Amino acid sequence: MELIDEGMCFICGKRNPIGLKAEFEIDRENIRLTGYFTPRQEHEGYKGIMHGGLASALLDEAMVKLLWEVGIPAVSASLSIRLRKPVKVGEQVIIKGWVESYKGRIINTSAELRDTAGTVLAQADGKCVRIGSKEESGETQDRQED
Repeated sequence: MELIDEGMCFICGKRNPIGLKAEFEIDRENIRLTGYFTPRQEHEGYKGIMHGGLASALLDEAMVKLLWEVGIPAVSASLSIRLRKPVKVGEQVIIKGWVESYKGRIINTSAELRDTAGTVLAQADGKCVRIGSKEESGETQDRQED
């Protein structure tokens, strides 16, 4: 399967006129991602609160985008979300993503949304699957993090 980035990703795509255009920074050495997004009124579920589905999408993006940016082509296979506190419209959130472990083609990832005071608003754990041939996906290499 070949996946092509046309800049139209709903979360980070610069060319998508209705996308969120979240900004991300990659720490390749530590395999971590940090992103920033400020929800607007059109992102509401209830008055003044960002829709939970967008929180989920931001967390999913953090995990998969990190993998692609460090050279691991992968897609989401499963996602578990915990929405802890409302994400307020008009207030910036900080998005963090990292790799927990990987073995074969399965990569366990985590992400969180925090407000600027550091309060955790949402958390996610995901399983991603490397795509491509065994050699292309690095299936012969295993890595376990503490």
